Amino acid sequence: MGSNSSRIGDLPKNEYLKKLSGTEPVSENDPFWNQLLSFSFPAPTSSTELKLLEEATISVCRSLVENNPRTGNFGALIKVFLSRTKELKLSAECQNHIFIWQTHNALFIICCLLKVFICEMSEEELQLHFTYEDKSPGTYSSDSEDLLEELLCCLMQLITDIPLLDITYEISVEAVSTMIVFLSCQLFHKEVLRQSISHKYLMQGRCLPYTSKLVKTLLYNFIRQEKPPPPGAHVFPQQSEAGGLLYGLASGVATGLWTVFTLGGVGSKAAATPELSSPLANQSLLLLLVLANLTDAADAPNPYKQAIMSFKNTQDSSPFPSSVPHAFQINFNSLYTALCEQQTSDQATLLLYTLLHQNSNVRTYMLARTDMENLVLPILEILYHVEERNSHHVYMALIILLILTEDDGFNRSIHEVILKNITWYSERVLTEISLGSLLILVVIRTIQYNMTRTRDKYLHTNCLAALANMSAQFRSLHQYAAQRIISLFSLLSKKHNKVLEQATQSLRGSLSSNDAPLPDYAQDLNVIEEVIRMMLEIINSCLTNSLHHNPNLVYALLYKRDLFEQFRTHPSFQDIMQNIDLVITFFSSRLLQAGAELSVERVLEIIKQGVVALPKDRLKKFPELKFKYVEEEQPEEFFIPYVWSLVYNSAVGLYWNPQDIQLFTMDAD
Repeated sequence: MGSNSSRIGDLPKNEYLKKLSGTEPVSENDPFWNQLLSFSFPAPTSSTELKLLEEATISVCRSLVENNPRTGNFGALIKVFLSRTKELKLSAECQNHIFIWQTHNALFIICCLLKVFICEMSEEELQLHFTYEDKSPGTYSSDSEDLLEELLCCLMQLITDIPLLDITYEISVEAVSTMIVFLSCQLFHKEVLRQSISHKYLMQGRCLPYTSKLVKTLLYNFIRQEKPPPPGAHVFPQQSEAGGLLYGLASGVATGLWTVFTLGGVGSKAAATPELSSPLANQSLLLLLVLANLTDAADAPNPYKQAIMSFKNTQDSSPFPSSVPHAFQINFNSLYTALCEQQTSDQATLLLYTLLHQNSNVRTYMLARTDMENLVLPILEILYHVEERNSHHVYMALIILLILTEDDGFNRSIHEVILKNITWYSERVLTEISLGSLLILVVIRTIQYNMTRTRDKYLHTNCLAALANMSAQFRSLHQYAAQRIISLFSLLSKKHNKVLEQATQSLRGSLSSNDAPLPDYAQDLNVIEEVIRMMLEIINSCLTNSLHHNPNLVYALLYKRDLFEQFRTHPSFQDIMQNIDLVITFFSSRLLQAGAELSVERVLEIIKQGVVALPKDRLKKFPELKFKYVEEEQPEEFFIPYVWSLVYNSAVGLYWNPQDIQLFTMDAD
């Protein structure tokens, strides 16, 4: 791209870029390409500089858009890249640094051009730019119509087949980034794309056979978390007057290349965040999520989603059913470890949700693990720091818990795992607590946060559903967990009384004024009463199924027994209050017989003795509380904008102008 350009501001005047985007066609065999692809220049070190790079090259890109129909130079560049990739594997084996460096540079330029093309033109126009050749002005040849498909196939081959070495790391990252850019047309549409040229190419034809291999490679890239080679790991001849312009962006010399790969887009987190320590893992995970959430074609389901739904453990020797397409095997232990370690990022949590929800093999494996605390604790920490997380991340973490609590084995085992010194839980020092009790504490805290801040009914419902699923298996509840259950009920009770009072006052006021509209207190009251009933059902389920295991809950009930008095005769709660009222009455009587001034230890001793004496047949049986997570209709309306917001904020080395984005608003979570 030119030996005279060493600063971003020089790019529009660079002679090589001007020739590429100019009015004269350049043959694929022209020595110009070797000169163009041997470029060097200091790497951008901030997202601001990435933005400046984008702005500096936009005029070059637009000139190419204007002239390419006559010159076919864009197609020639792609053909140069394609011809080089045929020797890329051999070059890696032979440690041919220069050849790999120049091939990467070609792909880097293609990616930069594609990003602008996709932003500024329709897919139909983009497809035409792949067909233009150096013939008569504005004409194209039918034998080049599949150049776009050939490029996509080549990228898939590069990602899956080229060995990951120090000298191939950056071209692997660039290949994944270019595929993300290929699919980024979704960013510039408000509606979810259900028919797209890029989708069509990826879901059928020559790309389809690479489906399982690509998904497997992207998963392994995430699992391995390979860090970039250190600066100076590649030894290229230093470029001076004879060099080109973007050498630092495209090579691994000690000019700060890898600072580019720790940037992300506008609004991204700081460069030191764990999810960006491996650019290849980060980009691979984002591409995997984009592919998994492509909408189905009219005549075929999304093959990448099929692959994610069906892959198995490498230790599973059973044959795949013939009806399962794109199947493959992967090491589940390595996958589980990576998922446990990477939950600080939205995209890793979304991957965990996707696998638990869609792949029964993964779900069964995870639920059988004896170290579930390694997975559950990071999820609880996400919920605990709800103030610092975006709402989508919290939502995904909560749904993961709901899916896990659908399994009775999980609900039993979490009370057998004893944890010590949970340092991130700051409300109270927890020197020793079961995983089950900690889960209850965090979910209740999330409910209380939601009640005072976001007031999201759906979040409430899912939190309570997770507690309800666990309630029959509550075991040896920590005294603080038992207290928080009753405290939550107390908070709901106060809220119920407040709304009831407001409704009464509003009704009285309406009798003296026929003009003022009435607030809809009836709806508010109905919502609160639904939540109260669910809390009563959770308490009742525990008392009915595991009373003898939970003396601390009985103690908390007795301590706050006045709370429940108003609900004994309430028509909405009368039935569910029978057992709770029976337990409170039974144990209150025994405490009364034991005398006054009883210590906490003595009260607990009386409760434990009383549990044995309480006739179980006096407790009324209710249907088992079981809630299953059901994905909403048209889930793509939620997931596709969410995934692309992650790409926008987390993709390393890629920048999109926020003013061009149509899919989501920039101030949204």
